[in-house]
Amino acid sequence: MGAGAEKADMSALEQALAAAREDAELVALLELEREAAEGLDASGLTFRQVRFQRCRFENCDFGSAAFYDCDFDGCAFSGCRFPVSFWRDSRLTGCKAEGGDFRKARFKGCVLTGLRLRWANFAAALWERCTLTDCALCEAACQELKLVKTTLQAVDLTGANLFRAVLKGTDLSGCTLDQIFLSASCQELKGAKIHASQAAVVARILGIEVIG
Repeated sequence: MGAGAEKADMSALEQALAAAREDAELVALLELEREAAEGLDASGLTFRQVRFQRCRFENCDFGSAAFYDCDFDGCAFSGCRFPVSFWRDSRLTGCKAEGGDFRKARFKGCVLTGLRLRWANFAAALWERCTLTDCALCEAACQELKLVKTTLQAVDLTGANLFRAVLKGTDLSGCTLDQIFLSASCQELKGAKIHASQAAVVARILGIEVIG
């Protein structure tokens, strides 16, 4: 089979990634809809102003990839890896990445809405000037996660591991904090804001019995 025939068999995303590997490692100004990819290697690539709409990814590697002004709308990521990835001014809406690997990923100026991130790994990641709304991070690994000027609205952190997370200045009053894991001193919540009704959760972590 000739090179032309092989290229014809490739999806638009696969063609874009192949071209990026040959020239500047950049994928830009592209709209992708209903793409399906398995075992894709997108590690180290830069995506700029790319829109992914209702795409499905399985066991794909986005390690050390960078996303600038990108949109992910209704996408699903199964067994995908994003360690040490970088995200700036990007928007993720209605996406599912349960169990996703986002260790040491950095999100700056991003908007995350309606994401399902149960069991995801955000250890040592950074969210700076981001907004998370209606996101589920139940049982997520968020050890040493750092939040800077980030807004959380209706974020479900049930069972999340927040050991040594830096939450100073973060308003957690609209979040679900049931069964979260903290250090014995609850130092992670120092400087954070919680609602009066959430004080009982913290008290239970400290071994304090709340009566009445």
